[in-house]
Amino acid sequence: MPKSVPDRPVLRSAKRAGGRDACATRAAILASAVRAFAAHGYDGAGVREIARGAGVTAMLVNRYFGSKEKLFGEAVAATMAQPVILAQGNLAAPDRARAFAQALEAITRPGAAPLDGFAIMLKSAASPRAAAISRAQIAKHHFQTLERTLTGPNTEERAALVLSLVAGLHQMRQTLRLPALVKADPAALTALLEPLFAQLL
Repeated sequence: MPKSVPDRPVLRSAKRAGGRDACATRAAILASAVRAFAAHGYDGAGVREIARGAGVTAMLVNRYFGSKEKLFGEAVAATMAQPVILAQGNLAAPDRARAFAQALEAITRPGAAPLDGFAIMLKSAASPRAAAISRAQIAKHHFQTLERTLTGPNTEERAALVLSLVAGLHQMRQTLRLPALVKADPAALTALLEPLFAQLL
């Protein structure tokens, strides 16, 4: 699932490049966009704010990404580049259901670093355009990755339900901090999640 994008090393490399290294500059803008969209959502984050975070001008942001919509799409895609639950090790595990359950429990436990991808999509959901972009990126990355590993009937529905389970627990446990989930014993929660994943996978 979505993973936080490291930003500070990218920004340092951009500064070392003195603004002349196109790759470092682009990466700095993208990292700043991830932070801004995660904090304020699509409608609340402005191109000028993103530019300031990257140490560049708004004109340069548009030159590299074309528009705020395209930048948002790339920011969402960047948070999916290194999935946690859908990591290859979990997908290829002999007991995928247990691997998924353990990974989901770990990334949602109290004190775990919030995942930028979830924050971006949650805070941007009210925007029809941002929601459409997020759906397209989910379909292109997580959904496609998961569905092609499934066999049997209803693979599309099962893949969608797996992603819904992941997103739902993240929202209830880490974002809303539902007490029953926050105080749950990790081993007990993993044991409850495992048969749910087993049925869907």
